[in-house]
Amino acid sequence: MRIAGIEVRIDKKKIKNMHLYVKPPDGMVSVSAPLDMSDEAIERFVRTKVSWIKAQQAKFAGQLRQTQRQYISGETLYLWGKQYFLQVDYGKRYSLTLTGNTAIFTVREGSTAGQRDNFVREWYREKLKAEIMRLMPKWERITGLKCDFWQTKYMTNKWGTCNITNRKIWFNLQLAKKTTDCLEYIILHELIHLQVKNHNAEFLALMDKYMPHWRAAKKKLNDQILDYWEK
Repeated sequence: MRIAGIEVRIDKKKIKNMHLYVKPPDGMVSVSAPLDMSDEAIERFVRTKVSWIKAQQAKFAGQLRQTQRQYISGETLYLWGKQYFLQVDYGKRYSLTLTGNTAIFTVREGSTAGQRDNFVREWYREKLKAEIMRLMPKWERITGLKCDFWQTKYMTNKWGTCNITNRKIWFNLQLAKKTTDCLEYIILHELIHLQVKNHNAEFLALMDKYMPHWRAAKKKLNDQILDYWEK
């Protein structure tokens, strides 16, 4: 649905109240609404929030972004919030090694930016999975909540998502670039969704209980440098 020039994703659910979200990294707008609410009522609600929506989208648009990756020497790479400078060498096998503030990236001569990107994404996946395996038991123990399965994938509009029916959590591959407290915030956020579906008062109370500083972690996550992406 397009409202006041803004593309809005509508999701009708078994809920009592309407909720409006402007999601990072690209400012996607979504509305969760009760099943019996009319499109006209949803549109009226969104129109009252247009100024706020545009302000949030402007904030995301103004955030620093990495330039499109070519994976050549001098470009930057981030891991757990630290910036590294690429040094590209040629060899028979791909490898990526961090030393000091340098990321030594060995690639095959003649390889394309896409092939190099595929390797780096899998490298990030290994780093992220190892950190989730380290941190997930901690937060499962603290909350008493446990997912049946989790995976990682590259996403452009969510840091994480939880399928309550299957008790499965997905984590955005880009989290490996952020500081670990941001990852912990997302782990906790998605675990709590196993108990509370929506971001209601109960959800917020549980976040406050288990991670009193979660708002600061959320802000840090959304303020950190983002990926380049094709529109």
